[in-house]
Amino acid sequence: MAQLIDGKKISAEIKDELKKQVSELKADGKEITLAVIQVGNDPASSVYVGNKKKACEYIGIKSLAYELPEETTEEKLLSIIEELNNRDDVNGILVQLPLPSHINEDKVIETIDSKKDVDGFNPMSVGALSIGKKGFVSCTPAGIIQLLKRSNIEIEGKECVVVGRSNIVGKPMAMLLLRENGTVTVAHSRTKNLKEVTKRADILVAAVGKPKFITADYVKEGAVVIDVGIHRNENNKLCGDVDFESVEPKASAITPVPGGVGPMTIAMLMYNCVNGCQGE
Repeated sequence: MAQLIDGKKISAEIKDELKKQVSELKADGKEITLAVIQVGNDPASSVYVGNKKKACEYIGIKSLAYELPEETTEEKLLSIIEELNNRDDVNGILVQLPLPSHINEDKVIETIDSKKDVDGFNPMSVGALSIGKKGFVSCTPAGIIQLLKRSNIEIEGKECVVVGRSNIVGKPMAMLLLRENGTVTVAHSRTKNLKEVTKRADILVAAVGKPKFITADYVKEGAVVIDVGIHRNENNKLCGDVDFESVEPKASAITPVPGGVGPMTIAMLMYNCVNGCQGE
């Protein structure tokens, strides 16, 4: 039986640690504020935004909500971001993606001050990560590193394969595993003999965006399998990029969906808000 890596439990531990830090900061007269901007009312985005607000409330940080109509212009959105960039009482700015098609996401991400970029998407944050400088790190990959460390899974010297090369998960994940002294391969839709590549992995991170794509024949016996995907199957049940039933007996440790990587993303967003404010 594989060790089940419990993201709910680990994210709760992180949030409790942050709650303590926040109360100490408040005792020193420091208040932390996160501004969350949502354009339109995409149902999945609304759920995420609601969860972020709850997490802020739990750890004791203030959240400002900007819920803008779908037809908000790019110019209007950028002016709100600029105003928040200039406010000393706002420590973190987050624009919920995806944005409506008439707004240029790259332009929006680039407008957020890198010192307030708690999502870690700004090119300055990405550049800092790639050269090993301090800066905000994209929340999902940072959460995966915490899952591994807090489950006592050694990364150093291990063969790590990341399937997927997105800017939000795949690329920063590879850089963070490198930072922990893993030997890293990034595989993607053009990779030849994908099964041979993934079967080398001691740690396999599936961020491919296809339901149950990674089956047992992609996985080495005893590998650690991290599933970043979240989908609904034909019965409307949540599932990941990994076919859990076939892979679990082969793995030494595995994240479930739901309850694995998902809860960590918000925990690490809160971590970025609190630690960014302390200049860490």
